Amino acid sequence: MFVDSHCHINFEGLADRLPQVLDNMRSHSVTHALCVSVDLETLPSVLDIAARYDNVYASVGVHPDHEDAQEPSVAELVELAAHPKVVAIGETGLDYYRLGERTIADMEWQRERFRTHIRAAHATSKPLIIHTRAASDDTLRIMDEERAGVPGGVMHCFTEPWPIAERALAQNFYISLSGIVTFKSATDVQDVARRVPLDRLLIETDSPYLAPVPYRGKPNEPAYVSYVGRFIAQQRALTDAELADATTQNFFRLFRIPAPVRA
Repeated sequence: MFVDSHCHINFEGLADRLPQVLDNMRSHSVTHALCVSVDLETLPSVLDIAARYDNVYASVGVHPDHEDAQEPSVAELVELAAHPKVVAIGETGLDYYRLGERTIADMEWQRERFRTHIRAAHATSKPLIIHTRAASDDTLRIMDEERAGVPGGVMHCFTEPWPIAERALAQNFYISLSGIVTFKSATDVQDVARRVPLDRLLIETDSPYLAPVPYRGKPNEPAYVSYVGRFIAQQRALTDAELADATTQNFFRLFRIPAPVRA
């Protein structure tokens, strides 16, 4: 049984057909999903879905790309994270991919927002969901300075080469791989998929984005995390069941959720 450790099923195209999305999960042997917050404005929709479905969990955070979003304080994040279905802080991190005419020095607001989330993770003892794009050195530096390894967390939708993965692993973080790993050109990600310790590996869809082969270019959904898992199993010469069991156990352990009792 697989688990989707990162999705956005409150987004348009998924939220309006949730019963079908959940049915598709079941038919693809995907038992649970984590619906991840990207801003405080849409957080109510995330919490509503998590409250309605026993097998869906939630996070609280503001994405680094959402420059005009309501800026959270540590106190606000801590208060919101008290919801019984919230299991993580994020997604948070740094994204320098679309700098345009700005410089990295102009992105101090992102770095301060990131520090706020890490401090909230310390205060709540909940793990972090970290997004990093074109900013790995600054991301890891701030993680180290703020002792992000104490609450721990996951580097979501990981696309960096192995040396960056090693540095994140050394800080007590898990590595989560998305449908990108199935893309023919994603040789760095495939190398990481083969090398990351099995007990520190998660899988995700980041749906509705990044659908894996054979659905690449189409809308993604949590059911398709099974294709991510099966591809990685092939890369590691494991059975599908072995990969599914390991990544599912990792999910429940990282997010401190009692694992379901097996029948």
